[in-house]
Amino acid sequence: MQKFFKPLVITSIILIYLIIIAGAVVRMTGSGMGCPDWPKCFGYLIPPTDETQLIWQPNHDYKKGIIIIVNEELRIAPTTFISGTSYSDNNWEPYTEHDYALFNPWHTWIEYINRLVTVISGFPILIMTFFSFWYWKKNKKITLLAIATVFAMGFEAYLGKTVVDTNLLPLKITIHLLMAFVIACILLYLLFLLKDDRKKIETSSQFKQMLVLALILSAIQIIMGTQVRQYVDEQIKLLGSESKHLWLLAPTLLFYAHRSFSISVFLVNAYLAYISHKSNYPFRLIRTMLALILAEILTGILIYYFDFPFLTQPIHLVLAAMLFGVQFYLCLQVFFTPKKPTKIPETRTV
Repeated sequence: MQKFFKPLVITSIILIYLIIIAGAVVRMTGSGMGCPDWPKCFGYLIPPTDETQLIWQPNHDYKKGIIIIVNEELRIAPTTFISGTSYSDNNWEPYTEHDYALFNPWHTWIEYINRLVTVISGFPILIMTFFSFWYWKKNKKITLLAIATVFAMGFEAYLGKTVVDTNLLPLKITIHLLMAFVIACILLYLLFLLKDDRKKIETSSQFKQMLVLALILSAIQIIMGTQVRQYVDEQIKLLGSESKHLWLLAPTLLFYAHRSFSISVFLVNAYLAYISHKSNYPFRLIRTMLALILAEILTGILIYYFDFPFLTQPIHLVLAAMLFGVQFYLCLQVFFTPKKPTKIPETRTV
């Protein structure tokens, strides 16, 4: 089972980052309410492609949970029934989770794909957790972390439901995003525990301090970025999705703090890279870390000075997620290097 476990962990990590990308695209396109209910979409496993599917029809077989739009309001079928020749309120109940009753096929399918990616990512995590029990005797931490990933994914799904039910409350969206970061860190820790090379890398106290500081600064920068994104969302609702040039016309103080803070993030990480190079530490991820920071700053410049070019927002977010992941993995290498590799003892057949 050992040969299957590590590829499953890597696959799960990739899929978690795909979830972050999909979620960012949903937010960028304003598609979060493309499906007004959860986990289905207008009550369907496969969402509608045309508005006519959401208009009441005579002599139609309606399944329990199907949602239609009546007078710009959502109605849900409490039971399965066949409609008559005229609409009757007795067969329907008001959808009370929220009052958003618009249909946009693009938004619906973007949100649906986001949910589909989340569902698909759950399968390798479940299989990975099943295989993790072969590690129980050798390293219980691996099994416990795998189980924690399953519960974290369940909580992430619940947060997705609350995001829809609250009509995209910004705080809920932020918590939903941060939970994805937590899941990615758990999986990265699992991957670290499976390393074959267990040589202890001795580093100076200065390097360790700067590495911790770099991780903390990235976390602060990401949190400030989510708050800036909340402000942008409010501006979109106020000014409309076509007025990109106005979204940051009068930004808050937090935006300027977020923008200026990127300089501190770069300087700290650049100094960290300098220490590593000077001391000849074998950390290959240092260059990746610097490249991600530079790309992050570049996308930030494009967003502000060129009025949110297409896909710059999700790329900006994903780069931040990757940077945090790289720094977290470096911390594992410096502070938590196991002495021996974790291998499953071979079973002999007599």
